[in-house]
Amino acid sequence: MASTPFELKGKRVFVAGHRGMVGSALMRRLAREGSELLTVPRSEVDLRNQAAVNAWFAAKRPQAVFLAAAKVGGIVANNTLRAEFLHDNLAISTNVIQAAHANGCEKLMFFGSSCIYPRLAPQPLREDSMLTGALEQTNEPYAIAKIAGVKMAEAYRSQYGSDFISVMPTNLYGPGDNYHPEYSHVVAALIRRFHEAKLSGASSVVVWGTGMPRREFLYVDDLADACIHLMKTYSSPELVNIGTGEDITIAEFARVVAAIVGYRGEISFDPTRPDGTPRKLLDISRLARLGWRATTSLDDGIRLAYQAYLSETKQAAE
Repeated sequence: MASTPFELKGKRVFVAGHRGMVGSALMRRLAREGSELLTVPRSEVDLRNQAAVNAWFAAKRPQAVFLAAAKVGGIVANNTLRAEFLHDNLAISTNVIQAAHANGCEKLMFFGSSCIYPRLAPQPLREDSMLTGALEQTNEPYAIAKIAGVKMAEAYRSQYGSDFISVMPTNLYGPGDNYHPEYSHVVAALIRRFHEAKLSGASSVVVWGTGMPRREFLYVDDLADACIHLMKTYSSPELVNIGTGEDITIAEFARVVAAIVGYRGEISFDPTRPDGTPRKLLDISRLARLGWRATTSLDDGIRLAYQAYLSETKQAAE
């Protein structure tokens, strides 16, 4: 196994999924580490293709891997594209983890998701609650694929001594988010919806669900900083939750987003849309003991995310 602290300076570091929200944040943060950053576009290497992944790893031989590539989406995407969410995420995890092992990768970080925890697990969610109960039905295929990835990293560590670790981010938002009107996560969906309502002068905006579920939100650049910290200092089979340790109802959160976007109309809720898990607050005591805490407040993070949305939509229109 690689020793801790694990030095990133001068290492060949592969960010799988570098164009996604998490991958882009990792690239921004890693730029300060003096690493040789390795990336490959999907058009060149589809991570679901085992032969292509093996050939790329054999040629590039990364010393560290951040496995942030995944097929992701909001509650509707998860519930609609169930086969793709299971197949694609299983394939990505299997191919990258095995190729990293076969080609002498010194350290790998696998990204799970807080949806791997049982729907009704005690709050806040502890790392050891995984596999202790039934999953939320709407995102079960994605959760199963992510649990398999966590267990795969754990198995390679126990059988081969591979320094493979897993982290569990909470709900993320920030630059590079997906603003699809149906398949986006709640933060991006609300930013887009309130912005468009402001421009059109709409008198009201409908938010999916009852507004009662509670969610925790982490600015993606804070996540990237936590991951670099853990990559350098952590080496253990246990998962590590990454979050803020604070949550908010969707109704309260919608009002925060509306205020920052500048939408002044009414907000109503559509209870015919799925709520998902009633609450998903992570226990971050393990992360705190390891010496890291989030620094971006929710208000500041949403302001930054809205600025990024305005910039990204402007670029897309040009």
